[in-house]
Amino acid sequence: MKLLLDLNVLLDVVLDRQPHVGASAALWARLESGVGRGCVPAHCVTTLYYLVRKTRGPARARAAIDGLLGIFDVAPVGEEVLRRAIALGWSDFEDAVCAAAAETTGCDAIVNRNPADFSGSPVRVVDAATALAWLQAAS
Repeated sequence: MKLLLDLNVLLDVVLDRQPHVGASAALWARLESGVGRGCVPAHCVTTLYYLVRKTRGPARARAAIDGLLGIFDVAPVGEEVLRRAIALGWSDFEDAVCAAAAETTGCDAIVNRNPADFSGSPVRVVDAATALAWLQAAS
């Protein structure tokens, strides 16, 4: 199973955001162990760096990105993905870019804390606890 993790799930782990870190960190660990395949949209990597740097400093931000890139594939965000995101016609362009990136890279689902934000997504959207349950059932 190939899962695209959205920025809020990544931030839950990297910034230890309660109460969401539990399911997100367990999912991250499961993917890191090789059960399933995780990916992140390219544009989230720069945003993650910026937010971690702002709250935890540049060394922690570099370490977070290095760790992330050692575990997850990066879903490219180029012209094709951006045009597909525009075509989705969503009011939240960033969410549309995630959906388009997941679709283009053949992901089975997007993992996001707020699946309702992705109404009409071309790829199924679930929360971290649901994705974790899928991976546990598959192993």
